[in-house]
This record gives sequence, structure tokens and C-alpha cells, in this order.
Amino acid sequence: MTDIEPDDTVDARGAACPGPLMDLIGKIRSVESGDVIRLLSDNDQSLTDVPEWAEEAGNELLAVEELDDHNEFYVEKA
Repeated sequence: MTDIEPDDTVDARGAACPGPLMDLIGKIRSVESGDVIRLLSDNDQSLTDVPEWAEEAGNELLAVEELDDHNEFYVEKA
């Protein structure tokens, strides 16, 4: 388990691709630079979509936790 404290959480479990990523992008747009958003996703495509998007968008992917029933992504807004 990570000790990163997110400023907000987006729970996109149950959403089909690209829903989790779209939900994350929407939240990132509404927060301040330096805020950390935790994305909860049970869609395996998020494991490639989120890191690729974070790099392209200039945000920092701080951590990815692969849990039994979902993954947690911690993204810091640039």
C-alpha cells in the first residue's frame, strides 16, 4: 500500500474503456497544480492508458497499485 495522500478520488470501477481515463482527465482539469488524484479502475486497459496519457499531458504518475479487484493510480497535476 502506498502512503500517498490523494487530494481527491475518482472511482471509475465498472466503467468501460475509455471511461476511467476520461473521468480522470475531467477531474485533473478541475484541480490545482500539485494536487494528487487517485483513480480507482477495474479496467485492465487503464494500466496502459493512464501512464501513456500522464506522460503525454505532462502530469506525473506517482504510483500504480495493482490490487485483487481493481487498480489504483496516483496522478499529480503538473
